[in-house]
Amino acid sequence: MSTGPSPRGSLWLFFAGSFAAAWALWIPVAVGIHAANALGWALVTIGALTPAMVALALTARDQGGAGVRALVAPVTQGRVAARWYLFALGYTVAVKLGVALLHRVLTGGWPRFGDLPWLLIPFAIAISTPVQSGEEIGWRGYALPRLAARIGLARASLVLGVIWAAWHLPLFFVRWNDTWHQSFVVFTLEVTAISVAFAWLWERTGHSLLLPMLLHAAVNNTKDIVPSATPGGAGTFGLHASLVAWLTVALFWACALVMLVRMARGAPAAQPAAPG
Repeated sequence: MSTGPSPRGSLWLFFAGSFAAAWALWIPVAVGIHAANALGWALVTIGALTPAMVALALTARDQGGAGVRALVAPVTQGRVAARWYLFALGYTVAVKLGVALLHRVLTGGWPRFGDLPWLLIPFAIAISTPVQSGEEIGWRGYALPRLAARIGLARASLVLGVIWAAWHLPLFFVRWNDTWHQSFVVFTLEVTAISVAFAWLWERTGHSLLLPMLLHAAVNNTKDIVPSATPGGAGTFGLHASLVAWLTVALFWACALVMLVRMARGAPAAQPAAPG
């Protein structure tokens, strides 16, 4: 039984199912739960797992148990060169420190730095990494290879980035979430550029999901070493955002353009290491 991309309709079912399942959990939080209580956190957390749930359900329907095993196997595929671990862990840190330097050059002053002690960040990433399988099995494990087979990896990374960003939209209306009243437009620009880096890493590591999971955890836990958020927010669909936010978008896109060129040229991807 084939474990390649399933019929064309399954990709659209995946997107529809992922949006419907997550939004069914998140919208009630946005409109009815105004405090960060246990129920609200549970609904937000379960919603974040829905891409994997939908991908597993569709794969089981189309390809049976063998397909499900093939879909989840890359979650533990970690035998890749050390440089890819450094990339996953350090990519956002490097961008954010570059933003701080640009801010200093342009304004004469340093931006605001985050309060989380740097010593705690590795522990936060380690705890967060397994949780990211809830998204990465869906976005990079199920959707990305199917999109790439149709329109090429470079274009697929951009299309998936826009879809991935849009999927987060209800969270911008959750009062206690860090995206409350932040610019969704800026967020979409940033996430689309980051999606290119995820696709690049996925390809370079022989379609590993463990490394994108690590990158995802690192993005979440290092993005606020130089915070982009505008205190109090300035409107979900506006363009107003901090200078740090716009500099972050610019640097992520500068990196993304290099990766897009390399992917468009079809440079061969790294292959998984052979079993020892």
